[in-house]
Amino acid sequence: MIQKFKLNEVNALAKELHFKIKHPVVVFEGNMGVGKTTLIRALCKEWDVIDLVSSPTFSLINEYKTKKDRSIYHFDCYRLETADEAFDFGAEVYIDSGSVCLIEWPEKISLLLPPELHRIKLTYADQNTREIDFS
Repeated sequence: MIQKFKLNEVNALAKELHFKIKHPVVVFEGNMGVGKTTLIRALCKEWDVIDLVSSPTFSLINEYKTKKDRSIYHFDCYRLETADEAFDFGAEVYIDSGSVCLIEWPEKISLLLPPELHRIKLTYADQNTREIDFS
């Protein structure tokens, strides 16, 4: 499904998407600044995350808790040079945990990703509009 959305509609998009997500691993593709973390923040709101949702650019992974004390893991693999670095911080343990894993820059750890996952690709349409491809 490819659709356009305005940046100020990201919460409505997240509400729609969270019902469609059936696999625990969701990968986010798109250029720097396209809105991957913004969409993740909106999805976490839909999943009742009680923690502050921010980009784990330097920590590589953030854990968020929901109101029901479930864990959601948010990866930012941009700074990884090799998949071995992901093994070093135990990425496969999180990915195999059954908890929701939201992964930015998934191409850096493609060897660790399960065959069943959701892919969200964001692209610029214009300054205030994005295209999303969800599969």
